[in-house]
Amino acid sequence: MELRDYITVLRKGWVLILVLALVGVAAAAGFSLLKKPVYSASAQVFVSTETSGSASDLAQGNTFTQQRVLTYSNLVSTPIVLLPVISSLHLDVNADQLAKQVTATAPTSTTLISITVQDTDPVRATEIANATSQSLTNVVQDIEATDASGKATVKLTRVKQADVPSTPVSPNVPVNVALGLLVGLALGVGIAVLRETLDNRVRTEQDVEKISPKPVVGGIAFDNKASERPLIVQVDPRSPRAESFRTLRTNLQFLELDAGARTFVMTSSMQSEGKSTTVANLAIALDSAGFRVILIDADLRRPRVAEYMDVDGAAGLTDVLIGRAALEDVAQPWGRGNLVVLPAGQIPPNPSELLGSKAMENLIAALEQQFDYVLFDAPPLLPVTDAAILAKKVSGAIVAVAAGKTHKGQLAAAVSSLDNVAAPIAGFVITMMPVRGPGAYGYGRYGYGYGYGLDEAETTRRDTGAPKKVRGKLGTVRRADR
Repeated sequence: MELRDYITVLRKGWVLILVLALVGVAAAAGFSLLKKPVYSASAQVFVSTETSGSASDLAQGNTFTQQRVLTYSNLVSTPIVLLPVISSLHLDVNADQLAKQVTATAPTSTTLISITVQDTDPVRATEIANATSQSLTNVVQDIEATDASGKATVKLTRVKQADVPSTPVSPNVPVNVALGLLVGLALGVGIAVLRETLDNRVRTEQDVEKISPKPVVGGIAFDNKASERPLIVQVDPRSPRAESFRTLRTNLQFLELDAGARTFVMTSSMQSEGKSTTVANLAIALDSAGFRVILIDADLRRPRVAEYMDVDGAAGLTDVLIGRAALEDVAQPWGRGNLVVLPAGQIPPNPSELLGSKAMENLIAALEQQFDYVLFDAPPLLPVTDAAILAKKVSGAIVAVAAGKTHKGQLAAAVSSLDNVAAPIAGFVITMMPVRGPGAYGYGRYGYGYGYGLDEAETTRRDTGAPKKVRGKLGTVRRADR
C-alpha cells in the first residue's frame, strides 16, 4: 500500500479509530480510578569498613565495601532480613509475599543501599522500609567477619529514614490515559488497515484498474430512491445523478473503437448492479443530445427495459429474431426526440442461441445503418453466457460495477469470460458510488452536479401529449405516452 492508500484508509475508518481511541482513554481512566492507590517509602543505608586509616588500607577497604554493597542489596529480600520485620510489625504476610513489596538498589560506584517499599497504606510502607533497613544492619553485623578484637569489619548505618508519603506513585492517571489513547489509536488504525486489506469488494476506480486496463468511462452516484425513480435523467434532469449520465454520454463519444459503429452491450458481473437503469438513462441522455438512439432489451431472461421505459413489452426482440414480427412493428419511439425502444418480447426457451444467431447479426448490421447509437441491455456475465455471446458481435461491452457490492473476484471472472470469447470491452461504469466519504461521487472525475440549459432539460421531461402517429425510419408506429 502507498501513502495515499493509507491516508484513504484513515479517512474511511476515522470513526472506528476515534471510537477505539475513546474506548482506550475510558478504559485507562476507569482502571486508574478503580485501582487502589499504592504509596512508596524509601530508607537509605551507608556501608563502611573499619580500617587502620592508612592510604592503602582505605583504598582496599573502599574496594571491598563496593563489592559487598551488591551482596547486601540482594540480601534485603531474603527471609533472614524480612522475618524479623514481619515479627516486629505483626504483618499478616510471609517472607515471599513481603519480598514482592521490597526493592533494594545500589547505585554504581557508591556504598549506599536504597530500600524502597510499596504498599497501599503509606504509614505501613514507611514502617516496613525503616524496619527493613534496621534488620539489614543487624543481619550484616551478625554474619560478617570480625577482626582480632572481635569488632565487625563492616558497618551499616542508616543515613536516611523513610518518611510517610503524601501522594501515591500508582496509578499514574496522566500516563495511563496517554497509554490508553495510544493503544486505542494503534488498535483502531490496525483494524482499519486490516479491514481494508481483507476487503475484496470493488470500491474505487483504482480497484477496477488493477483488474483490467480498460477505462472507467463513468461513475453513477448512489440514490436510495433509484427504485422509485429509475429514469432520473427524465424526472430530475438537474440532479448530480442525472449529470453523471451525461458525463457518461460524453465519455462514450470520445472512446476510440476499432469499428466505426457505436453499438454497446451493457452488462455486469452479477444481477442488481444497476446495468438496466444505467443503459436506460444513458439512452435518454444520448437522445437529449440529438443522437439517433435505439435501446434494445436483450435480457431475454429477466427483461426490465419495458417496465422502466413504460412501454408495451408483449412483443419485441424475440419476435423479430424468429421472424414473427418486423422491426418497425415492435420498436416503439419514445419521448420527443429520436429515441426508439425495442422490448425483449416473450421470454424464449433458448436465449443464448437467439442472441448468437445469424438473425441477430443481420439485425445489428441493419440497426447500425439507421442509428448513431445501438444500446443493448444484456444479462449479467457470470450466471449466463448471453452477454458474452452478444458482446462479440458489437463494438464493445460496457460493464457495470456496483461500488461496495461487486467482489473483485466476480469482476475478474466477468472480464475473463469476455476475454475468453475475444469480446471487446469498451469500458466500465461504476454504479452506486457513495455520496459521502473519501470514495464519494462528487466534483471532478465523473461530474459536477451543476444545473444546465433549460432547452436540454425540457427535452428530457415526460411527454404529456396525447397518443399520436409519427413516421420515422422504422415506419409508421404508434408513439406511446411517456
